[in-house]
Amino acid sequence: MIRTYEDLEIYKKSYELALDIYKLTKKFPKDELYGLISQIRRASTSITLNIAEGYGRLSKEDFKRFLKISLGSTNETMTLLKFSKDLKYINEKEYIDINKKYDILCRMIYSMIKKWN
Repeated sequence: MIRTYEDLEIYKKSYELALDIYKLTKKFPKDELYGLISQIRRASTSITLNIAEGYGRLSKEDFKRFLKISLGSTNETMTLLKFSKDLKYINEKEYIDINKKYDILCRMIYSMIKKWN
């Protein structure tokens, strides 16, 4: 039974992945603190925050709109992960593992948007 946004699977998964991003970016070069680190952390947390905010609006249309914003932030995070790999801040295995998780999350969010149509 869903009582709060915290009961939503997309919220749980996005929250877990945002924590993974924080752990992953701890090893990035310090000169990226206000660049790539900040950007990817904001993008990943934006997914979770928009799911929570949209659900809290108590409107089907608002929730769908915030889910679409979350979907955009998911794509942004995936692109920033690719930059991180290409800059050699994360290795190929780390990239593949976390990118798969974000791909699954992307599909989950998209499915929820369709469900609320």
